Amino acid sequence: MSVPVDSGTRAVRSPAPVPWVAMYHSVGDCSDDPYRITVTPDRLDRQLAWLRRRGLRGVSVAELLAARARGEDRGLVGLTFDDGYADFVDAALPVLRRHGCGATLFVLPGRLGGHNAWDPLGPRKPLLTADGIRHAAEQGIEIGSHGLTHVDLTKADDVTLKVETVESRVALTELTGAPVAGFCYPYGTVDQRAVDAVRDAGYAYACAIDPGPLTGPHALPRLHIGQHDTAVRLLLKYRLHRLRRRPVEGV
Repeated sequence: MSVPVDSGTRAVRSPAPVPWVAMYHSVGDCSDDPYRITVTPDRLDRQLAWLRRRGLRGVSVAELLAARARGEDRGLVGLTFDDGYADFVDAALPVLRRHGCGATLFVLPGRLGGHNAWDPLGPRKPLLTADGIRHAAEQGIEIGSHGLTHVDLTKADDVTLKVETVESRVALTELTGAPVAGFCYPYGTVDQRAVDAVRDAGYAYACAIDPGPLTGPHALPRLHIGQHDTAVRLLLKYRLHRLRRRPVEGV
């Protein structure tokens, strides 16, 4: 609906609903999963099928934001996978391809071929090697930084903060041969100092979980998706996310 304006008065467009960005981690065996970071390939398959039945399609965050800037993001959902687990290539990628979905994979260039040493409980999960990350990129997956070694940036000193943001971006650019636009805050924790560091490091956007009062392209909220999220739970999460999160300024 057009908004009539008098001379000298500008119409103000209502802010668009917050973009829906889903947060995944590992895809595989979830029998020992104290942090609830794993979904089985079958569950992921059902969740992506649910999106398609509702006329939604999963894409990378970069694609989602670009489409949003053009006003063409209707029906798009951002899909993100944190930590860069090795099972992404073997378990998640085939499911994404089956449903015609893209995604953003946030990896740790300081832990290539390592494991999730930051988790004191639960099984050791192997992380992608450099070749695995390059393979994902060649398959059209957006590669973003999760920091260099998975450090809580809100507790990092100035030197560590710069290393985790700047050097991880440089390392991934060299590894993939492509610019790195996205960052993901380890543990989902974020404050203004971390936002400023990420922006200054040259990232176009950054994902958190619940950024609190922070807003903007470097403090994007996301929604955790887990093994127990069936169709009914997904519908509730989808609706509540847009009701509970305020619009993101500048996006």
